[in-house]
Amino acid sequence: MAQQSTETDWVSRFADEVIAEAERRAAGTVASGAAAPVIVCASGLSPSGPIHLGNLREVMTPHLVADEIRRRGHECVHLISWDDYDRFRKVPAGIDPSWAEHIGKPLTSVPAPPGSPYASWAEHFKAAMEASLAELGVEYRGISQTEQYTSGAYREQVLHAMKHRAEIDAVLDRYRTKDKATGAPKKPGQKQQKPVDEAELEAAEGSGAASEDDGSAGDAGYFPYKPYCTVCEKDLTTVTSYDDESTELSYHCTACGHAETVVLREFDHGKLVWKVDWPMRWAYEGVIFEPSGVDHSSPGSSFVVGGQIVREVFDGAQPIGPMYAFVGISGMAKMSSSKGGVPTPADALKIMEAPLLRWLYARRRPNQSFKIAFDQEIQRLYDEWDALERKIADGSAQPADVAAYTRAIGTAAGELPRTPRPLPYRTLASVMDITAGHDEQTLRILTELDPQHPVTTLDETRPRLDKAEYWITTQVPAEQRTIVRDEPDEKLLGSLDESARTSLRLLLDGLDEHWSLDGLTTLVYGVPKIQAGLAPDAKPTPELKVAQRSFFALLYNLLVGRDTGPRLPTLLLAVGADRVRKLLGG
Repeated sequence: MAQQSTETDWVSRFADEVIAEAERRAAGTVASGAAAPVIVCASGLSPSGPIHLGNLREVMTPHLVADEIRRRGHECVHLISWDDYDRFRKVPAGIDPSWAEHIGKPLTSVPAPPGSPYASWAEHFKAAMEASLAELGVEYRGISQTEQYTSGAYREQVLHAMKHRAEIDAVLDRYRTKDKATGAPKKPGQKQQKPVDEAELEAAEGSGAASEDDGSAGDAGYFPYKPYCTVCEKDLTTVTSYDDESTELSYHCTACGHAETVVLREFDHGKLVWKVDWPMRWAYEGVIFEPSGVDHSSPGSSFVVGGQIVREVFDGAQPIGPMYAFVGISGMAKMSSSKGGVPTPADALKIMEAPLLRWLYARRRPNQSFKIAFDQEIQRLYDEWDALERKIADGSAQPADVAAYTRAIGTAAGELPRTPRPLPYRTLASVMDITAGHDEQTLRILTELDPQHPVTTLDETRPRLDKAEYWITTQVPAEQRTIVRDEPDEKLLGSLDESARTSLRLLLDGLDEHWSLDGLTTLVYGVPKIQAGLAPDAKPTPELKVAQRSFFALLYNLLVGRDTGPRLPTLLLAVGADRVRKLLGG
């Protein structure tokens, strides 16, 4: 990527910072003649439920930065930590309430939703995200936290955290809102952790923080480690004692009453609490870049506290960690209520091509919020995308726009699959609306859009055609769908005055000569001009616009029985010349 775009292109700017930080950290190693270490970018996702489009920003932000680093010739890995060893917190809407018996177990120990082919709850939701990431061209190395903890990979880090629990407790205590001993509010002047409400927990879940529990304990002191009970598998446990020399740990389970003493250096059935687990991983993996959501960036939150713990306890460094803002949804139709949650990347990829979805994340800085359209706005969004492609082709696009477009259409590994003949999305949606997906009729209409360069096969227009069809059939309410009349509206035709009948005659007389998308556009806008005594290419006046709206409403009522509908040129092509003549009284 050209260096001139660095100031306007947020991805290049972060790539500069990450490479500089990697060189700073590795200065001693590189000076001794060793190869430069691999640059590590990271994300964390909790497969506790559908991983939604807000969580996707947790992945796309480091993906774009890691990809830019690879484009510059550096070795870079993007780690995605699947937080599948997090606890199952609650039964989501639409799931059998009996799943409540699994609350407190690791996500990998909870059965998958009914009917799923996957072995566990975590695998079920992880699989859907993995498929979407593959379609989006995201290259990463996945890490299962269940595998890491249960294999003993973090055993030394767990023992180290337990040995230094007093130091960890001291860091955390700077931010606690209540005095640990008395439970009373802290005195003014002490740093306080922002209270975390239920909405924040909802936002945190899926981005690596299923809970903001910092591991506070009772009479036996503070412990940053929480065992899963070996009998009921739940984390409703309390550590009652720990010996640093022998590493003997005793705990009691409040869920089933089980109590036991284990040797922690041989025990792999528990995990560090989140605010200690995250900085431990930064040090363990050598992470240089990892973004965090708003919920992690407030005073006393995971990222802020983790920065102190990674330095003071694990002798590591905090990553460069931009805060990313909310991703909203424009018009979810009935999808949200039926699923009990917000749309996922898989939902978005059913109605838009992967490059467009990548572009939405690439063109906005992480701290800028934006919306993903599931309503009529998607048509405008596609118009904007197609206009950008034209600017790229003629060299008039701004450097930052070129950078975002380049990142959207491919990665360092190559370009993503694209539609060979990208016809306007709104046109395709209108055609699929009218034809109800009938291939032969669809091909006939698409062929007539531009007779000089006809579409010869529907495959030329895919996958965009399929995305538009899915959008029109799932996101547009039935009352807004287009149903062409079978018979003329004789009553309306008989009530027309001479001016209205003249306008219909002018249109019908010009059909054969103007039978293409551009030709019909000229014709339908030109009829009111001709009636007003103007040239067909005359600039519209306020009076002319009123006449055009009236003419368009007449055509819509005669063709589809209401005042509005798909763009008239597309509608006319879709209906066909013979049927148009019949319905307009010609």
